[in-house]
Amino acid sequence: MLNELIGKISDFVWGPPMLVLLVGTGVFLSFRLKFLQFSQLPYALKLAFSKNQDHSSEGDVSHFAALMTALAATIGTGNIAGVATAVIFGGPGAVFWMWMTALFGMATKYSEAILAVKFRTVDARGEMAGGPMYYIEKGLGWKWLGILFAIFASIAAFGIGNMVQSNSVAYAVKESMGVTPWITGLILALFTGFVLLGGIQSIGKVSSFLVPVMALFYVAGGIIIILMNLDKVPEALILIFSNAFSGKAAAGGALGTVIRYGVARGVFSNEAGLGSAPIAAAAAKTDMPGRQALVSMTGTFLDTIVVASITGLVLVMSGLYSGVDLKNPQAAEITVRAFEMFLPHIGQWIVSIGIILFAYSTIIGWAYYGEKSFEYLFGTKSIFFYRLVFTIAVFVGTTVELKTVWNIADVMNGMMAIPNLIGLIGLNGVIVAETKRFQEQRRIEKQKLNSILG
Repeated sequence: MLNELIGKISDFVWGPPMLVLLVGTGVFLSFRLKFLQFSQLPYALKLAFSKNQDHSSEGDVSHFAALMTALAATIGTGNIAGVATAVIFGGPGAVFWMWMTALFGMATKYSEAILAVKFRTVDARGEMAGGPMYYIEKGLGWKWLGILFAIFASIAAFGIGNMVQSNSVAYAVKESMGVTPWITGLILALFTGFVLLGGIQSIGKVSSFLVPVMALFYVAGGIIIILMNLDKVPEALILIFSNAFSGKAAAGGALGTVIRYGVARGVFSNEAGLGSAPIAAAAAKTDMPGRQALVSMTGTFLDTIVVASITGLVLVMSGLYSGVDLKNPQAAEITVRAFEMFLPHIGQWIVSIGIILFAYSTIIGWAYYGEKSFEYLFGTKSIFFYRLVFTIAVFVGTTVELKTVWNIADVMNGMMAIPNLIGLIGLNGVIVAETKRFQEQRRIEKQKLNSILG
């Protein structure tokens, strides 16, 4: 009964009003920012992956490390099981609405980061602390709303960012290698605890190595499948675009069903609007908020337009999404079968290893989000206790039934978005003003460079 009640609350929280608010905020901010997510994307990618990272400005980690920490948390099982769920229930057209969510979500992610850096503060340990709780408190003056965000984020970190992920790893390892879940849990907990001891510096270093490796590994597998089956790509794309507006959803219902699953899974994949990623952005070494905001914006592009699209396209090409038992879809298993169909004996390993790496990276990324939220509520002295409990929870997640935990985490994840979106809308004038200040600084930099070059 408890599970059923929490499930109903989750359905309400993630219902059409929330999805409209999330996407609507992205559309509103896109207009306010004159769609800079398109015009500035090449420069943003250049900033993110430049060898000449800013190491002299105030902050804890580089642009790249901050982005990788955010991507560590966002590139997770949502890119495999979440995308499969969208295609199974919403049909191929759901992939199109995932893309739309990401394109507007880039403006949201930019806005979150620019506020996170502008309103960040230095904590008692000399580290940066920022995120929605700080810009809501300092920008809007509503500390009570910042506290609510921090409470929701702290709880969500233990569910969607911890036990749900470790459970996914334990299941994948058991299925592919036959390892008992508690052994996987012990190893995971030890690795997690070791990384957390070093704080954001350690998390940033591990993420900077792990995220590019795991993303390239998974994307390379998907691209090989696409290149080997180029004849199937046009038909898959036609299905995606035509079904996006036809309303043919496996779960029944009209066009709204297709849109709902596409948008919901898109948001679940890239977390734009939830308020998690700006916590990592606040730690970046940057001379201006706008610079890190552009870097953070690329996270949504890389997560959904690149990684999640690979899953979606392979699934549509395979056709395995149709005829699935909707009461027990086994979404991750469908993705495994789709990859295995095109790459026999190899495909299943690409997805299984992908799940393990994606889930572990999510654990360490969300550990930082939860830590900073906990610090906001209880101060820096609570951090060691938080890290200890978080590490133990990783082990617990591999050994227990998590349906209730998943539902509670899902609710908390959705509840995080409400204070954050209020902050973004209420501070949209600050976002625009900071953007104009950054653009003026860039214009001056270009003039200086041109004068030097003669």
